[in-house]
Amino acid sequence: MADVGRLANVSTQTVSRYFTGVGYVRTETRQRIAAAIEELGYVPNQSARTLRTSRTNSVGVLTMGAFNYGSAGVLTGLGLAAREADVTLTIAALDLDFEATDWQAKARRALVHFKSVQVDGIVLSTPLPDVDKLLANWDQSTPLITVSELPSTEEGSAGTHSHAAGREATHHLIGLGHRDILHIAGPSTRNEAHERERGYRDTMEGAGLIPQVLDVAKEWSSVSGYRAGELADPATFTAAFAANDEIALGFMSAMERRGLRAPHDFSIVGVDDMPAAAYFSPPLTTMRLDFRALGIATFKMLHHQILTGEQAQHYVVEPELVIRDSTSGPR
Repeated sequence: MADVGRLANVSTQTVSRYFTGVGYVRTETRQRIAAAIEELGYVPNQSARTLRTSRTNSVGVLTMGAFNYGSAGVLTGLGLAAREADVTLTIAALDLDFEATDWQAKARRALVHFKSVQVDGIVLSTPLPDVDKLLANWDQSTPLITVSELPSTEEGSAGTHSHAAGREATHHLIGLGHRDILHIAGPSTRNEAHERERGYRDTMEGAGLIPQVLDVAKEWSSVSGYRAGELADPATFTAAFAANDEIALGFMSAMERRGLRAPHDFSIVGVDDMPAAAYFSPPLTTMRLDFRALGIATFKMLHHQILTGEQAQHYVVEPELVIRDSTSGPR
């Protein structure tokens, strides 16, 4: 750092502020320091920094469930925010099946590993219920943020609002004049599927309508949606609310093979607004959930707690209705 300072004509303390981000460094000075680092090939000694600051500048991320659009978006957001803060992410993934047996023991081993390598904090992203049992005896000396629809506490947690997504999607279809609305449910062992179905049921019952739930999905996939489309009775509904966009895609494909096409024969709404949804045939009306924003906010919450010791309150990503061509009034 002294060599960098001499070449950039600044003090060693200024170089330190450049790396730590603590304290103000003018733009011109930052440019000179960056040029000196590039010329000298300087790399900070992370081990020395750890000994001096008692921090490793690393965060552990435990993600559970299949890798899909939502989990990928959260990880992308976490990675973007971590790079901005010059923090390294160590990621462990538990790819659990539908039944998700023995997941708590596997998750506990991963959390113990993170603590053994002395990460500064942990993000626990889980689609499964009963996370409170996993964290019942958690040592608060290591900050932890839970990403979950059903967190064990309002403090130090973040998530999307799947109940609102189910409620607003169903309300949109009712507003178009539909009364017979089918819900193509997601995997029943996952929190998001449970909350989206609950939002659908609450809205249907609040409007004096009878819920219809087709519960055959074992995963968040087009395969599950296609299976539902093979089993659905078109005479019983004029609209459908799918638990996610992938399921909606499979459902529309199966219905088209049966000679039925949205929005002429039925309307359909999904959840997620994955990039491909705008290019489905027809383009899919969906409830947009900004998973990348959720990842960014989660990391910032955790990093703030690491630096200050202050625990953040619950953060929620609210859904946004994106209307496309897959919905219309009953015909």
